[in-house]
Amino acid sequence: MEKEILKTIKKYKLIESGDQILIAVSGGPDSMCLLDILNKLKEKLNVEIAVVHVNHGLREEANEETEYIKNYCEKYNIKIYVKYADVINLAKKDKIGLEEEGRKVRYAFFEEILEKTGFNKIAIAHNMNDKAETILMNIIRGAGSIGLKGIEPIRDNKYIRPLIETQRNDIESYCEENKLNPKFDKSNNDNTYTRNKIRNILIPFIKKEFNPNIIKSINNLSEIVVEEQNYLEKIVNNIYNEIAIEETNDKIILDLKKFNRQEVVIKKRILFLAITKIFGSSKNIEKIHMEDLIKLCERNIGNKYLTPNKNLKVFINKGKIFISHIY
Repeated sequence: MEKEILKTIKKYKLIESGDQILIAVSGGPDSMCLLDILNKLKEKLNVEIAVVHVNHGLREEANEETEYIKNYCEKYNIKIYVKYADVINLAKKDKIGLEEEGRKVRYAFFEEILEKTGFNKIAIAHNMNDKAETILMNIIRGAGSIGLKGIEPIRDNKYIRPLIETQRNDIESYCEENKLNPKFDKSNNDNTYTRNKIRNILIPFIKKEFNPNIIKSINNLSEIVVEEQNYLEKIVNNIYNEIAIEETNDKIILDLKKFNRQEVVIKKRILFLAITKIFGSSKNIEKIHMEDLIKLCERNIGNKYLTPNKNLKVFINKGKIFISHIY
């Protein structure tokens, strides 16, 4: 297992000598396996590690899990940062689901500890199964080809996933062999959640009826898509640089004529790129929005605009496309 993880780290350049790595640990098999392996490899990799843990206060076992992680860290003299959060009430306040609120709280805490400690990377225990589940969720939701990329091994040059090429059954075997006694989250058996349905119903059915190696097959598909997406992104970035007239934090201006000369697939990607530059993501921008924006540009009628959502405005005027934040 250690050799496999080292291979993944090297393949995607996840860790460099001298890195200071926070390890996100929930107490489950995945994160305990990640913690144990990085703890064993820290001298070889020449890195410093610490643990970051969020107690969401959702289950009776939550405090027991927190103590379990603290005990492991104490045994190996590993610094641990813990946050206790009332995710139920926070979700009500923010008017979002528990899962989304939990993720929001976790990543905000990760960023807080990164800033506080000066550490430069956060290791998260997503594995090959998680990636396959995410891709299937994206397919079911009607995502485009970008959704087939799934979970990336490294994001923003600081969120790293050393277990991304390791299957869940191998992780659980490692925990058993090394007597880690991880805590199992019973909510993973609750099939009211889409991901759990995919994990507990859909994937076992596909394994039985169609392809016992479906996890590996989906990950192979993802690798092919990533190669093609990376190539397309280079082309799109080059074209974007040619047609961009002005770029600020809340506004981007594009040359309308040059934009309209592009193929539709390139136009969509240029718009996604511009929107992402302004907002940090293109979340809630759907296929129908892109089609409407492209029609707006093709018609080239002055002083016309669209607002795909409450934050975004796309405006055509004097041969220019104005993409801006609505305040």
